[in-house]
Amino acid sequence: MHAPARPIDNIVVHSVLDDGTAVCLRTIRPDDAGLLRAGIQKLSAESRYLRFFSPAPAMPDAVIERLVDVDGHDHIAWGAICTECEGEPAIGAVHAVRHKAGAGGDEMRVGEYSIAILDAFHGQGLARMMTAALLVDCLAEGLTTLDVNILSENHAALGLVKAMGGTRKEESRGVAEYVIDVAAALEALRSDLGARGVQDVLKQLGAG
Repeated sequence: MHAPARPIDNIVVHSVLDDGTAVCLRTIRPDDAGLLRAGIQKLSAESRYLRFFSPAPAMPDAVIERLVDVDGHDHIAWGAICTECEGEPAIGAVHAVRHKAGAGGDEMRVGEYSIAILDAFHGQGLARMMTAALLVDCLAEGLTTLDVNILSENHAALGLVKAMGGTRKEESRGVAEYVIDVAAALEALRSDLGARGVQDVLKQLGAG
């Protein structure tokens, strides 16, 4: 049984990328498996490797099922669609998955962050837009800290995490581990007044 829809699940955020391309953002739903699968197949081998640590052209069904197994609380996810592209394809997705409860059974306020964007839309502000939406949602659902594991060669992701004030924990076998304070990261994105897309996201989600 799927989790009941939340008010934020009915919001579709409309904005434009830095180059003027029209996009919309919304929460990912369980019936988005086809969109995500098609999007992953359009990633370059390098981008698939940086996101999934594997260059395989297609992800196993089990991976797709996990990506759309979204309940809005333990698994929060937002996707972006190019509204002016033919067929309105999915062009990016961002996830936060809550860690399992501790030994005492208390609900964890820490999750894991991940993001992927089609190569053609890199460097256009989309990562910050989607992440801003995700962070607003995380705070509403009591997720206050996000872990992120990044391949050390993924300079774009490292730059984003550092821009949000991410704190480096350690690096092992080429994977760097960072911790993001959700409230501080959201404030860092909000403070970038030149990021029109982020400001649109925050305004339309009532967090501007």
